[in-house]
Amino acid sequence: MVAFARTRKILWSGMVGLLIAVTVLTGCGNSGEKQTEGSTNKGNAVSTETTATAENAEKSETRVVKDFFGDVKIPAKPQRIAAIYLEDYLAALGVEPIVQWYHPMWGKQEYLKLSVPQYDITGSIESLLEAKPDLIISDGYASPEIYEKYSKVAPTYRLTDEDVGGGASAILRTIGDLVGESEKAEQLIKDYDQKVADMKSKLQAKIGTESVAVIRLNIGEKDLNILGIKNKFVGSILYKELGLTPPKLVAEMEKFIDTISMEVIPNLGADHIIVLTSNGSWSSPENKESIDNLLNDPLWKTNSAVKNGNVYFVERTYWQTGAFTANQLKMEDLEKHLLQ
Repeated sequence: MVAFARTRKILWSGMVGLLIAVTVLTGCGNSGEKQTEGSTNKGNAVSTETTATAENAEKSETRVVKDFFGDVKIPAKPQRIAAIYLEDYLAALGVEPIVQWYHPMWGKQEYLKLSVPQYDITGSIESLLEAKPDLIISDGYASPEIYEKYSKVAPTYRLTDEDVGGGASAILRTIGDLVGESEKAEQLIKDYDQKVADMKSKLQAKIGTESVAVIRLNIGEKDLNILGIKNKFVGSILYKELGLTPPKLVAEMEKFIDTISMEVIPNLGADHIIVLTSNGSWSSPENKESIDNLLNDPLWKTNSAVKNGNVYFVERTYWQTGAFTANQLKMEDLEKHLLQ
């Protein structure tokens, strides 16, 4: 019995020891699982942090481009773009500008139908500053003083002489590059060139060498402006690209735009006259007096284009710019007035 008891005690002690060992091993196993879980969570945190860092790095990437004034460092992928008087090009590329150019006298480019804050170029720079652009693109008329002012707000690219001299397509190509839409710009240019070729062919077949002049009615004044063959807003698209014939007076103009009196109208020598207002619209109440004065003037009525019903009243906001979308709207007007 004593021997049996001693044997049972030894067996019990062995079982307890085995139980303790298993418990310790299990504990170690749980501890290992927790450590692994913790390591996994830590790994996810590092992964998320790495992604965020990569995104920030992408946003902070820059590149150097050469504008009118020299080298300028701009964001590689700009997100908030102000294109002063160049909103047309951004809109064509499907990029919404953060502000729209505005002048108290001339208004804005209504035809773009943008729903963004206005930037009054005659006022304070504060409204542009508040918009927080990360890139500003300026037209070819920005002076060094204006350029410096813009550059204090954000990196600024001022169009080069090559951009401006190349016309709407060249400007679109440059802006497409600046905003990361080069491929889209090239397709738009290809489509535009085809539209111009088609319209040129149709105009040639319909009116041949009949001459076309563009004049601007200066609201509140007694004179008119005539837009010359070298006018980048009108001359480039009408006479250079579409091949329309300018009247002798327009063809010989050295000035971009010139002032003429009503006395010139009878001898303008244009078979067709396109007329736009200097501001407002043809239905603006404040323009009524100036419009009536033009239409009722005896000298105006003696013009052959007027007599033949070949005078066309157009919307000024896209006729007073030579931008990419604006030029296509001009072609729509020409189709409506000259090809019907």
